Order: sequence, then C-alpha cells, then structure tokens
Amino acid sequence: MEEFLTHLVGGILDFEFYYPLFMAYLWMVGALYYFAHWELVGGRHIDQPPKLETSPGVTFLVPCHDEAENIEETIEYLVNQQYPDFEIIAINDGSKDNTGEILNRLAETHQRMRVIHLASNQGKAMALRMGAAASNHEFLVCIDGDALLDQYATGWIMQHFVNGPRVGAVTGNPRVRTRSTLLGKIQVGEFSAIIGMIKRAQRIYGRVFTVSGVVSAFRKSALHNIGYWNLDIVTEDIDVSWNLQLNHWDIRFEPNALCWILMPETLRGLWRQRLRWAQGGMEVFLKYLSQMTGWRKRRMWMVCLEFLTSVVWAYLMVATILLYILGRFIELPPFLRVETMLPAWSGVVLGITCMLQFAVALLVDSRFERGIGKVYYWMIWYPVVYWVLSVFTAVVAVPRAIWKRSGTRATWVSPDRGLRP
Repeated sequence: MEEFLTHLVGGILDFEFYYPLFMAYLWMVGALYYFAHWELVGGRHIDQPPKLETSPGVTFLVPCHDEAENIEETIEYLVNQQYPDFEIIAINDGSKDNTGEILNRLAETHQRMRVIHLASNQGKAMALRMGAAASNHEFLVCIDGDALLDQYATGWIMQHFVNGPRVGAVTGNPRVRTRSTLLGKIQVGEFSAIIGMIKRAQRIYGRVFTVSGVVSAFRKSALHNIGYWNLDIVTEDIDVSWNLQLNHWDIRFEPNALCWILMPETLRGLWRQRLRWAQGGMEVFLKYLSQMTGWRKRRMWMVCLEFLTSVVWAYLMVATILLYILGRFIELPPFLRVETMLPAWSGVVLGITCMLQFAVALLVDSRFERGIGKVYYWMIWYPVVYWVLSVFTAVVAVPRAIWKRSGTRATWVSPDRGLRP
C-alpha cells in the first residue's frame, strides 16, 4: 500500500510539473500557426483594415459606473472611429459621481451619441441589455467606460461578421496602458504572452474560453437567440461566450482590434480582479457542465477540460505547499514528505519555457506597440507573482462559486485602475 501511495504522490508531483509545461508549448504552437495563417500574407504583416463590400451599422455600447475620470476620453476615441455608420449609447448605471452629467454634456456635443440613465446599480449585464434594447443596429461593439478603442478597430472587427454568417461574437485585443509599477509592466507581457497567445491557440484548436469583456462585439440576433447577458454571473463575458458557442455560434479573435485598458497595479486590486475572474469561470463551468455530454457540443470539450485541469492543478499545488509546511513541524510518512519547494532542474526547465513563451508572444505582438520588448526583462517575475496568484484565487473561487446564492444579481464594484501615464 505504501508503495502504491508513493507512486501516486510521485505521479501528482510529475503532473504539477508537466501540466504547465505541456500547456505552454500547446499555446505556442497554436499561436504561431494562427499568426502564420491569419496575420501574415506573403511573408508580411497585414497592416491595413480590410476593404468591406458593405459596412453595416454598428452600435457602441458603453456601460458606465462611476467613470467620471475616464469616460470623456473613452467617448472621444469612439467618436473618432474610422467607420462610416455608427451610433454610441452610453449607459450610466447608477453612478454616484458626476458621470451622468458628463455623459449628458457629451451627448449634446456629439449627434451620434445617446445616454441611458439607470436609477440604481443594476450591474454591467443589465446595462448592456438596456443598451442592446435601445440600439438601432444589428452589430454591437461593447467597450468599458475606461477603455480607448483604436480608430481602425471597428473595421477589423466587422470583417468577421460580414464574411461569417455564423459568427456571433468577435473579441478584440486589449493592451495595457498602466505600467508604472512592476505589476503593471508584468501585465503588459501577460496580455501578449498569455491572453493573446491563448486566444490565438484556442481559435486553432476549437473554441475560445471567453471574449474580452473590455472590448467585444456581438451579432444582436445571436444574443437574442441565447437570451442576452446573464444577470447573476460575476463574469458576464465568460457566460455569454460559453452560451453562444454551445448554441453553435462562432467566436473570432481579432488581434488588430486594439483597445487600450487600465489594469490594477496593487496586489489587493489584482487579487480582487483575478478572484472575480476565477469565480466567474467556475460559475459558468458549473452552470453549463450538464450540457457538455452531447456529441454536437464536442468542440467545447477541450475548453472545458482545460479549465477543469487548471483547477485540479491549483488544488494539488496548494496541497503540496501545505505538506511542505506541515513537514517542517511534524514527522510525515515518507510518501507525503516534500523536501523542498525550491526549484531544481524542473524549475529551470519551466523558467526557460516561460521566457521562451514570452519571447514568441512579444515577437508576434511587437508590431502593435513600439518598444514592447522592454518589458521582457520584467517577465522573469511572472511565475513568482501570477502563477502563485492564480493558484490561490482558483482554490478560493471554487467554494465561492458553489455556495453562491442562486439569483444573486452581479452588480458593479469599482476596480483598481492603476496609475495612469
């Protein structure tokens, strides 16, 4: 029995090492294939937005809650979109600052803009629902109230809808503009090497885990088909992504649809953000798990398996850490002893792989930002900060998602937006 347990624990430790190693190379291969197939033509980058035969009308939805410091700049970027037919609907969701007054003033200045005021905090999903109901166009581009959309992003996004009748959503390419601290600099690399790379790879392997809530576009008829955004999931973007794909709508990633965003630059703000992401992912997983059995849903199996495996890995990592700490105080059976948490050869391999992953991703994304290679120096700290953070947020998120009271409305909580440049 002891020999069996020894082999079992050894297998778990091997899994803890090989899982992130395997996923890193899986993402790299998928992302490089996507890059070569979709982002290069004749050996060069596609730099100009495509010429569309038709330019269907677009409605920009901007849900806002206490965005007085940011909303004016966000609207100005939308007004300057290089796209012929669009309107802007800003939804003031019970803001307690002077967001409403600023929006009313902007609407008087810009004829294409309208404002909806909600009396109390109803949550982002409800704000988006209200905006969609008031929109005049079939295509909705949803932007957070502190994000800056590149002037050509709409054209890049709309090519997918025009050329793909089963495309239900398109996710853009968020770029971090808060980079005053170590956490901010690391996140610049993360959004390229992790988020951008994963979305490219997932598009090759089947389905994407989620659109980027800060910049995403939808076909309104597809949203109507699934009942629009869910009101009680803390991450409405993950929920709508799974719901669309389970109903056989396609989601595309458009790397040229750039959107400049604000991100947390404190550990407290980062913890709250990543915990919300982890909890929302688990809520969606539990909600749709029963729908994964049919063969017609098979393209979602890999996304589902990847998420579940990452959660199991997080729990095993925490168990290993606890065994190491416990072993410092009491005598454990030999098969439960964890002699050290310091990286040996496995740590060196993971470190090299991590840096290789960032190098590949920054090479792919270098055309979007000048000087982005400067953040490569800081990426060595990524595993120390973000892997540890993802482990503990996953462990905390599971019971929070399981025990969350059904029907509880997900409302706004103003995030840490870092230090603006």
